[in-house]
Order: sequence, then C-alpha cells, then structure tokens
Amino acid sequence: MNQLNIPKRVSTALLNSLGSGVTPRIGLEYIAVGRKNEIETLLNDLANVSEGGSVFRLVVGRYGSGKSFLLQIIRNYAMERNYVVADVDLSPERKLCGGKGQGLATYRQLMQNMSTKVRPDGGALSAILERWISQIQLSVVGETGLSPSDPSINSHVESKILKVINGMDNLVHGFDFAKVLTTYWEGVKSGEGNLKTSALKWFRGEYSTKTEAFSELGVRIIIDDDTWFDYIKLMASFVVQIGYAGFIMLIDEGVNLYKISNTINRNNNYEKLLTMFNDTMQGKSSNLGIYLCGTPQFVEDNRRGLFSYEALKSRIENTRFVKEGLRDMQSPLIYLDRITDEEIYVLLLKVKNLHEIHYGYTSNVTDEDLVEFMRVILRRIGADTLITPREIIRDFIGILNIVKQNPEITFKSLISKDSELFRTNKKDSDDEDTEDDFSEFAL
Repeated sequence: MNQLNIPKRVSTALLNSLGSGVTPRIGLEYIAVGRKNEIETLLNDLANVSEGGSVFRLVVGRYGSGKSFLLQIIRNYAMERNYVVADVDLSPERKLCGGKGQGLATYRQLMQNMSTKVRPDGGALSAILERWISQIQLSVVGETGLSPSDPSINSHVESKILKVINGMDNLVHGFDFAKVLTTYWEGVKSGEGNLKTSALKWFRGEYSTKTEAFSELGVRIIIDDDTWFDYIKLMASFVVQIGYAGFIMLIDEGVNLYKISNTINRNNNYEKLLTMFNDTMQGKSSNLGIYLCGTPQFVEDNRRGLFSYEALKSRIENTRFVKEGLRDMQSPLIYLDRITDEEIYVLLLKVKNLHEIHYGYTSNVTDEDLVEFMRVILRRIGADTLITPREIIRDFIGILNIVKQNPEITFKSLISKDSELFRTNKKDSDDEDTEDDFSEFAL
C-alpha cells in the first residue's frame, strides 16, 4: 500500500474531505471498502441503462453512513464506462419544484455539474456538443473523401445531424430541443459565436422569458419549473444517439424535501418525484438512471416523509415478506447497513497509509493500535447501530494529525483515556460478561 503513487492533488483532496466529514469527489478508489452487494446492484443498473432501460433507486442511510460516498462511487464507475453523469445536492433553493423556480434551479445545477470521462469536473455540456459536431464532420470526411474546407461538406453533415434530430421528434418537447440543436450547428457552420452561446444558454435553462428565447433562437418554449424533467429525458436520449452509454442523474440531500414545512409544497415535490419514478420504472424514458439519497426519517416518516404520500409509499415500500436481516437488492429502496468490523479495520489501514504517503513519513501506529482504536469507538453506547464511517474516519485522521505534529505523543496515549473510561463503565455495568468482543479478531 505504501508503494502507491497517489498524486498530491488527490491525497490532499482526500485528507481534507475526510478530515472535515465531507465526501471526496476524487480518489475514492484508494480508500473504498465494503458495499460489495450495493456496488454489484449499481453496476447491473448501469448495464441495463446502456441497453435502453431506466432505473430509479433510493439510497437510504443515517447521516454519515456512506450515502454520498456511494453516489460518488456510482459517479466514477459511470464516467469510466462512458456515461454522462449529472449530480446535484438539494437545498432550500433547489428542490424538484416550487413557486420560486426551485425546480429550475435544480436543473441548472445538474447542467452545470454534467460530467464525462474526459470532463470529470463538470461543465461538459459544451464539450459534448462540440464532440458531436466534430465526430460527424470527421465521419463525413472519411466517407466522402471531401476536404474539411470543401463547402459541400456542410450538406452531408446536416443530413447526419437530421438523423439524430428526427429521432427525438416523438418525445415531449423534442421538436424544440431539435430546433436548438440545429441552431447550434448553424453557429458552428457560420462561425457565429452568438448562436452557439444562445443555444447553450437555452439548454442550461437560463432563459427567463419565452420572448427572449424567441428573439434569439426562434423557439417559443423555454425550460422551466414544470418541464425540466422532460428535458432530462431528452438529454438522455440525445447523448445515447451520439455515442454515450446513458445518462445518470444523482440527487443528494433528499432530506431537504422532508424539511419543507408547507404541506402543499412538500406534496407537490413528492408528486414530481412520483412522476420521475413512474417515467423511469414504466419505460417512458430510456437510457436514464436516477439515484436519490435520503435518511430513514425522510423515507419512513408517515407524517412528513415519502411514506406520507400514499402513491409513493405503495411503489417504493419493501414487501412485507422481507424479514429483518434480509435485503431485496432489486427493490427501489437500498438501505445501507453498518460496515463490518473487518471492513472498518481495512478502512483505517488505508487511511493510515494515505496519511503516510501524503506527508512522506512512517508512523508508529501499529496494527494493535488500530484494533485498540476500534475497540474504543465500537464500545461506546449505541455504537453497534449509530456509529458511522464518517465519524470513525474524522476521529482517526484527527489523531493521526496530532501524533504527526507532536512526536512526543503516542497514538496509544491519546486513545487510552477513552479506553480506560470504557473499561470502568463496562466493569460496573456488566460484571458477569467479561468476554472480549475482539478476542477472536485476527490481523
């Protein structure tokens, strides 16, 4: 592990993110452990999406349980396999719909964060369109033998563009989507940068009035709070026609829908979510995967959560025949269990090695120290169900930082106070059961 050559930019992002309790966007492959069943399910989803199917999943877990981490893993896997990925965090300003354009704000953020393998940091919309036009031009040159500067090449390019556009006319708002694509090509052909800019502005949902859009593009429709999901489906269809495997939409912080205090507004958002669920699961959309993260309360609260909306509850609730300890990995609901003790150990080992590689030193933290650290954190009251990877990693990196900055302090001395406190409490509360939970833990 110590022989890994991790770029400084990546290790910096990893340690900064993990140390502050947020999910890193890069370098996940260096620290990922566990979640085998979940990842297998998600990879199977990607295969189905590439074959024309659609999927909707709700990833459910407590704060810090690894929901956002799993989303980032999906994101990286999808981009590596030639999918277009767009992600967004919901907030009071970004919802699925709202009276102040909160749904459109979500769409705009999705377009801003649109990423591909060659543009993993977002802003890929313009690159996707440029790549599409360039591929068509190169294809025409290869097929006809014409010079790229030959004026007659444009007619051949236009015929190929029309093939893509004609395939979208049968979709809702497909005509206007296709017209703006044509306008973008006109901008490329004529060298008019304003036409390209206006087309991109329209695709990003940045027109506030239909009058403005008509004067610049000749279309009388704009993307708004009510229609933005229709254009997500159109975008999924478009990117597949130009060579991508599919379109993956990742929505985090779903709990912000639960926090909407106004019942009517909250139910409107749940109605929008129901529409998205139905369209993907009933085959009304193709090559589209949607993943939404939320807490158990967001899903299961019968007063304000998704289960308060009967139409959603009847669709996403697990069958009553699934007993405790069993999981249906093909259900729309994916509950994240706590990672195992063995996986926690491997995670700590990976983080320790990452810390050593980043700072260029060899720590005195032994395997026994890692086991003792696990002993301390996992024996806190409620740790068997409440402890999360986020808390474990944040505490661990904090201790590593202190030991690195203060060589006279040992790792064991920092955790010994908690360890002694636990032993005292354990003796008082459970004198009869003296068996060590880690007595059979093997390194």
